[in-house]
This record gives sequence, structure tokens and C-alpha cells, in this order.
Amino acid sequence: KQRAGKGVIKCKAAMLWEQKNSFSVEETEVAPSKAKEVCSKTLATGICWKNEHMTKGTIVSKFPVTVGHEATGVVESIGEGVTMVKPGVTVIPVFLPQCRECNACRDPDVNLCVRSDVTGHGVLADGTTRFTCRGKPVYHFTSTSTFTEYTVVDETSVAKIDDEAHPEKELVSPQVTRGSTCVAFGLGRVGLLVIMGCKSAGASRIIGIDLNKDKFEKAVAVRATKCISPKDSTKPISEVLSEMTGEASLVAQWLRSACQCRGHGVGVVVGAPLSAKMLTYDPVLPRAGCTRKGCVFGGWESRDDVPKLVTDFLEKKFDLDQVTTHVFPFKQINEGFELLYSHQRFCLLVCFLTFDLHLFLPPNTPASGNHQSVLCIYEVVALDSSYT
Repeated sequence: KQRAGKGVIKCKAAMLWEQKNSFSVEETEVAPSKAKEVCSKTLATGICWKNEHMTKGTIVSKFPVTVGHEATGVVESIGEGVTMVKPGVTVIPVFLPQCRECNACRDPDVNLCVRSDVTGHGVLADGTTRFTCRGKPVYHFTSTSTFTEYTVVDETSVAKIDDEAHPEKELVSPQVTRGSTCVAFGLGRVGLLVIMGCKSAGASRIIGIDLNKDKFEKAVAVRATKCISPKDSTKPISEVLSEMTGEASLVAQWLRSACQCRGHGVGVVVGAPLSAKMLTYDPVLPRAGCTRKGCVFGGWESRDDVPKLVTDFLEKKFDLDQVTTHVFPFKQINEGFELLYSHQRFCLLVCFLTFDLHLFLPPNTPASGNHQSVLCIYEVVALDSSYT
């Protein structure tokens, strides 16, 4: 880090100058926090398919842009009027804001804060950016931009992590109860986390479904009770599941199957679709009690609930070592994405980028340490939006 005058920080950031291109790690200037903003030093950040959508062209953005939307960091400085955090505090930038004041934030059943409208425009609340590279303004991504050594976010987009949060958690979407039977369609990163969440909530039977049987071993390791492949039966998967029960991903025919297996069940769509798809279903299903719903951020309130999940992880209420696979130094960001692409059809892959050498771990080494733990738990809530 270097100071460039008037509080500007010079640091390294991963730039994306155009769509369908690789990242370029370059010196970037980060302007100081304005009122109600927080500047934090990024300790580590996760590689996610949402960022991959940017490089592949399935998500349109303004360029240049620095992406990244799940990380852990330490507050470097704060702007005027910030009251929730102070320099030196460990924080997690969150792509879903929580102002705690709007009608949505006051509604216990809604987590889409009105400030979410700003996050997709590449700027902060005042309509400007805080990054400059090669003399050009650089746009933000989901108002977080964690592929940089230092980032600036709105106070409503940062969760404070400390030792004060110890309340019990519950599963938000859907309300999984003890003894429930749950089905995870798709056993990639999202599906495995769904299984872990259902098990934590007390589900007695958790069935994993995937076309790729190579994923079954990992699913069983995170407590799936049975795994099946649609390829193994001539019957529709909905019939197979109905007989059994009396990539959690947006695949249209699988979602239809999810709602056809049991009339009074709840089907939840998690994760982000690669492209818009039209869904069709039998109009009789709602009359039978079937519920379809979607969720963002797992239905959680970002600033209130992320600290609870961190506490639960540190108290070993669930084990995330099963879903941690690789850690790279920041300069190898493109290698991390290449690994993500090469494994997309074969195995679970969770990659982290670390900015501090003391946090670097060789590939396949279990995560350890508080900062690494905080990053892992964020992978559950935000990267997959699926702790359900």
C-alpha cells in the first residue's frame, strides 16, 4: 500500500478491461471513503461462478471493472457518519445491503433492502466510483469489488464480525424442520451446502440428485442419506422421488420435477441462472399445496445474520473443510479461474485468493485461523446464496 496524497491508496487490483477476457493485476488508486462509507483491506476473497459470468459474457457490465463479491477484510478507515464499525475491525463486505431503515428491512420476511437498486450500476450511492486505473475510472461490482487489496463500500454493505454474536440460527428458505425429507437437485458447490444446511436443521432424509455420479461421494460425506442419478431409471425423476418419499441449480425440467414429487412440498431456487429460462408447470400443482419460491442470500439479513453464521462455524456446528479445495495467492487469479473452468463438470471446487502471505495455504490444505474461517462461512451465505 502507498499513499498518493489526499488519502488516496495505491494498491494492486484485478482489472477486467473488456468482456470475455482474463484479469490483469495492476496498480490501482483507491479514493478515500466518503460519508457513510468504509474502506477495508482485503485479506482473502472467493472465486465464484458469478465472476465467471463476467469473463464469459453472460453478465453485462460497464468496463473497466474490478469484480469479486465475497471476502473478509479489516477496516482501514471510515467516512464521516459511520457508526457501526471502526478501523481495525474484521468485516465481511456483502453484496446484499441492509440499511435497517427501509420498509423491506423492517419486514422480517423480506431481505431485499431498497439500497440493492444501486448495486447493479457499477457505482456507489453518490453515483461515482472510488477506483482509478491507467487514469480511467473503474466500476464497482455489486458494490463490493473484492478483487483488490483495498476496497470501499457503503456502510450498509459491510457486516461486522466480532465476539458478541451468539444467538441460535435457523434455516430461512425454506423452514426446514426436524424430521423433514429434503432433496437437493444438483450436487455442485451449491447443492452440497444445501445438504449441510438441511442436516443442521434436523432433516432426517436428504436425497441428492445429479447426472454425474462422481459427485455422490462428496455428497454422502456432507451427510446426504442417498444419491440417485436420473440416468439410472426409465421413470421421470419425480416418480422416483415420489416412491422414495411417500447442482441445486436453475434447470427448468429439474425444477418442475421438484414440484411434482410431493404435492405439499416446497421447492426453492437458489444460485444464479446462466441465462433467462421460462418455466412451465401443471396449474393443478398449487392447488395440491406445492410451493415454489426463490431466495437471494439464502433469505438472510446480511449484516445481522452473517455474524451469527460465523459464530456457528467457529463453534463447529458445521464443517466447511469438506467444501474447501484450493487457495491461491492473489497474483494467480487467472490460474484459479482456469481451474474453475476445467473442473466445472467433474467435482466441487471452491477457490480462495489470499492477499497476505501468512494466510497462504497449499492446495487441499484444510482452512484454519479466524480470517480463513470467516472467509469460509461467507462462502456458504453469499457465494452460493444457499444456506437453506
